Amino acid sequence: MTIDATMVGRSYAAAESYQVGREKIREFADAIGDPNPAYRGDDAVAPPTFAFMVANSALIELLGDAELGLRLDRIVHGAQKFSYTRPIKAGDEIAATATITTVRKAGDVEVIMYETALTTVDGDPIATSTSTISHNRAEG
Repeated sequence: MTIDATMVGRSYAAAESYQVGREKIREFADAIGDPNPAYRGDDAVAPPTFAFMVANSALIELLGDAELGLRLDRIVHGAQKFSYTRPIKAGDEIAATATITTVRKAGDVEVIMYETALTTVDGDPIATSTSTISHNRAEG
């Protein structure tokens, strides 16, 4: 199958919510080399790029859609940005839903833009991640 404009609007919810722990925030901050004290302690806030950790679970659902026929070994991750309503904090339980917003073709390459809404499990907005992936269907 080839991807086309009929795919725009498809949404993929993460299989389960993500429980943000202060230890996960600290580990992430350490991994990116950020010593900011705000990322430590009981009331820790997450570094801005931590949102990818949560959004990734919805991306996995998008990539797993057999009807799209995407192959991970043929995908290049492009641009990504985060827009916040409020910071991610220790103790948050976050739901993630990725929605395809744009599809275009450039030869054998399909360019897919998608937004991932991060909300509390009660539906209160936290952040939106906007991302682009390119998928090449050409063999060889």
